[in-house]
Amino acid sequence: MGTYLAYDYPLLSAFWTMLWFFLWILWFILLFRIIGDIFRDDTLSGWGKAGWLVFVIILPFLGVLVYVIARGKSMGHREITHARKRQQEFDAYVRETAGGGRSSADELARLSELRTRGDLTEEEFLRAKEMVLSGSGTGPSGSTGTGPSAGTGAAPRA
Repeated sequence: MGTYLAYDYPLLSAFWTMLWFFLWILWFILLFRIIGDIFRDDTLSGWGKAGWLVFVIILPFLGVLVYVIARGKSMGHREITHARKRQQEFDAYVRETAGGGRSSADELARLSELRTRGDLTEEEFLRAKEMVLSGSGTGPSGSTGTGPSAGTGAAPRA
């Protein structure tokens, strides 16, 4: 009866078409998420993955329904775990790229150690310390660019 009404009223026909179109898109999104979850799951063996994949592809409606009923809850946990892992990797990458891992205190401690060993003169130490404190001397590797032979023309001491 509902489909006959759709032919009598063009707006209802357009709504009916949009509803079916939306359901097909929803179906494919669910199908691809399940296939992705099958491959992402580390607890399944290769044969288990192959079995679920064949079941989902050969009998798609029944396969997806059974998969969601049987493994739907753990599917959400795997998605959250995967998202957290990706976020941690991204945070580590940003920390490594942005900061180089060294703070000003680390740089000052390193400069002080170089001065006490005699690798830096007092003048070079003060110049490097000023650069570290002003924030302009640290490069991507965390070095200040001042060392025994960095721009002073002096040869390293033995």
